[in-house]
Amino acid sequence: MSGQARTWWTVRPREVGFLVLGLPVAVLGGAYTLAALYAGVLLSLTVVGLPVTALALAGARQLGTPHRWLTARLLDEAVPAPGPAARPDGLVARIGAALTDTVAWRTLGYLLLRLPLGVLGFAAVLLPPACGWLIGFPLWLRLLEPGPHPATALDAAAPLLGLALLALTPPLLRLAADANRRLARHLLGPARTQQRVHDLEAARHTLLTAAETRLRRLERDLHDGTQARLVALAITLSLADDTLADGTRTDPRLRTLLDRARTQTDDTIAELRALTQGLRPTGLDGGLTEALPALAAGCAVPVAVRLEGLPGEPPARPDEAVERTLWYCAAELLTNISKHSAATAARLTVTTTATRIRLTVHDDGHGGASTAPGHGLHGLAERLAAVDGTLRISSPPGGPTDVTAELPLRL
Repeated sequence: MSGQARTWWTVRPREVGFLVLGLPVAVLGGAYTLAALYAGVLLSLTVVGLPVTALALAGARQLGTPHRWLTARLLDEAVPAPGPAARPDGLVARIGAALTDTVAWRTLGYLLLRLPLGVLGFAAVLLPPACGWLIGFPLWLRLLEPGPHPATALDAAAPLLGLALLALTPPLLRLAADANRRLARHLLGPARTQQRVHDLEAARHTLLTAAETRLRRLERDLHDGTQARLVALAITLSLADDTLADGTRTDPRLRTLLDRARTQTDDTIAELRALTQGLRPTGLDGGLTEALPALAAGCAVPVAVRLEGLPGEPPARPDEAVERTLWYCAAELLTNISKHSAATAARLTVTTTATRIRLTVHDDGHGGASTAPGHGLHGLAERLAAVDGTLRISSPPGGPTDVTAELPLRL
């Protein structure tokens, strides 16, 4: 039926299968919801009321998974799974997070509404055999009661009622299937605000990836094109200088102009190299495991580097935007240590988990670092916020200073 407009009298076999197979799942989900609500209300005045309700909500969140699977396989309605539940530290914080989990409450509402819908849908599936019995009502009556049987109005009304219900069966089946689609779409998927956040994150990731690709292309064009031509021009000027030096008579003004042109060309090449390195640090080609030690080696203050669990090779490496942001953070913090901290030693530590990467820079300087507007670390915090990163500073007067930047591995 794909590619063709469907009428209300066309029903897919998989939709009928959903209405049949979904009934026991709906009964189990409805029983769980009623039991959870009953236990929550009954225990609401006791100490265990809130933990039991929180546990019931966490279970309801998990029960949404098989319903999403059935909806996708049999109703062709792919409902995106909501994001993971928040898991803060501490038992009280986790109970509070579970009680305020909108996804769990919406799933609980779905399970509650799915029970009557499941019963009505299954009843619609049973309509054809019931219609067949109504159509043949006069025959069944005579088979059950042999002998003469006077005709009644029911003998004529029952077949007509059976035919009418038989004609209404396909629209009722379609209506039940569509109601289940809408219910799953609105209650089993992410909330509208969550979906909006997800779409914005996906758009941001696309923009950052595209920007990274453009920066790489620009760096390559500058390095292989403009810079190469400037180097060729510098070589030509050197050859011209050598040719003038071999002559017997040389105009001083010409030599002055030639020396000036060589100096300007060399300065332009140096500025261009600094610009291309600013677009994307060349040290990142080998990953953070090579770039960070090289960065620390160039600091004026001795820096001890410790890399813990840092992935080195794709696809385990962080996203390019994350790597570049972390490198700039390390470069900015080490530069601040060299220029402003009066420190004698520093330490750079990188730790990585399954989803996050953390950079910590410690120095024994005089402290006083701040993220207030107008300070260099304020811009660093804004750069981190663009990739869902955070910046924490501990820098009391007199030192020491600890700056921690934490970012997600994937955007």
